[in-house]
Amino acid sequence: MSRPAPAVPGFPAAGTPRSVLWTRDFALTCLFTLVIFTGFQMLMPTIPVFVDRMGATPLTIGLINGVFTVAALAVRPWTGLALDRHGRKGLWLLGTAVFTLAVFGYVWAVTVPLLFMLRIIHGGGWGIVTTASVTAVADIVPPSRRGEGMGYFGLGANLGMAVGPAAGFFIANQFGFTALFVACGVLAAAAFLVAGTIRMPPFTPAVAGHRPALYERTSLGPALVIYFVTFTYGGVVTFIALHAAQHGIMNAGIYFTAFALAVVVSRPFCGRLYDRRGHRPVVVPGLAAVVAGTVILALATDLSGFLAAALISGAGLGATHPTLQALTYARCAPHRRGAASATFATAFDLGIGTGAVLLGLLSQYLAYREMFLVAAGVALLGLVAYLVTVGRVGGSRSRD
Repeated sequence: MSRPAPAVPGFPAAGTPRSVLWTRDFALTCLFTLVIFTGFQMLMPTIPVFVDRMGATPLTIGLINGVFTVAALAVRPWTGLALDRHGRKGLWLLGTAVFTLAVFGYVWAVTVPLLFMLRIIHGGGWGIVTTASVTAVADIVPPSRRGEGMGYFGLGANLGMAVGPAAGFFIANQFGFTALFVACGVLAAAAFLVAGTIRMPPFTPAVAGHRPALYERTSLGPALVIYFVTFTYGGVVTFIALHAAQHGIMNAGIYFTAFALAVVVSRPFCGRLYDRRGHRPVVVPGLAAVVAGTVILALATDLSGFLAAALISGAGLGATHPTLQALTYARCAPHRRGAASATFATAFDLGIGTGAVLLGLLSQYLAYREMFLVAAGVALLGLVAYLVTVGRVGGSRSRD
């Protein structure tokens, strides 16, 4: 009789019974993510165009996108602390409500200062809802299928990216930005209703001697890597429409559609590979793909080049993001998942925010081609950071 394969550190041994993943509540969390991210992605690439039509400079456009992320960044550690003290559901609903009200508020954002204020409120709500929802999913999915579960959970966000930008540009161009803001607000309100129906597992607060904290030390390695990845993405999502317009491509939503489809295809496969083989066989090729895709984007001059860049970068993000996220929960204690979510998401947001602002500042001195080559160099730093920190070992044992 053959002997069972040895366990990879941080992952279940081969032959471990597979727990049920697709429960009612896991399916509803995926639906929630699809709905709220569709509205979010309708706004993300169109807001820079909205601000550009106000006559703002590229630096102001970068700051408008960046302040949203900074606001989310500011609330995440406190959200993680509260999640580990008081549970998931209440904060989840609070964040979704704030997010929804802010989106409807864009209807009255007729000046740049008003838009700045709304972006701060909107970003704060986003920081709460995304930290709470991903922590809730970590509680719902079985540990032995966490990589696969995180992969499927993120598909809602990626499907939202597939349809959101194109739909956002279509609505804005055909019916105006007011109609766009109302449509996004309706989607956010629908997400709130979905979240209200989700049943959470019993909440277990921290055991004696293990107080909740603002950050999780074991999450710092994956967080550093995802920071470099999203720094690059922050520049892409902020300036892709303007870069594409210089080459006669007026609807940049097609880039996001191709990008998202590549992520959708890669996420479930990479999640299952992580559960069976560990993180290194997934993350190293994924980070290399992000670098290569950004270089191709910098050099692209026609639609085929933009689509090739989108497919390669999307596959890279689809491999790295859920893998690093699942690894974050495998390395922390269950009662520290809120802090782990906050630490990882803070790095994610900080990367997007600083990427939007710093690459926006750089774009005043360099052409978009050179700016995106710099962004590719930052993604390469992410690969170096992974090899120096998380990638030195096969993994960490699950704390479940």
